Amino acid sequence: MKHFIVEIQYKAPIEVVSQTTPKHREFLQKGYERGWLLLSGPQNPKVGGIVVCKAPSLAEIQAYFAQDPYALAGLSEYKFTEFEPVKYAPLAEAWVKE
Repeated sequence: MKHFIVEIQYKAPIEVVSQTTPKHREFLQKGYERGWLLLSGPQNPKVGGIVVCKAPSLAEIQAYFAQDPYALAGLSEYKFTEFEPVKYAPLAEAWVKE
């Protein structure tokens, strides 16, 4: 598996984005259930979000996020940064090595 930081940047005011947030979080839950997501949350200030995740390839994680309700509604854009975790807390070891 490859590891990624996904930066979500909102293209609309937070008042508009927040109307879709419940659907976005339901979407993310599918990624958690799949074992692809480790953590996620909004940036501060709320101009976007950050997701730490893994997937077999960049193309597959991009395809996954293309189905995000934010993306489907044209509310956000995404930056994908692949990285190689070489140090991590013991509690993350199983997820990193999976």
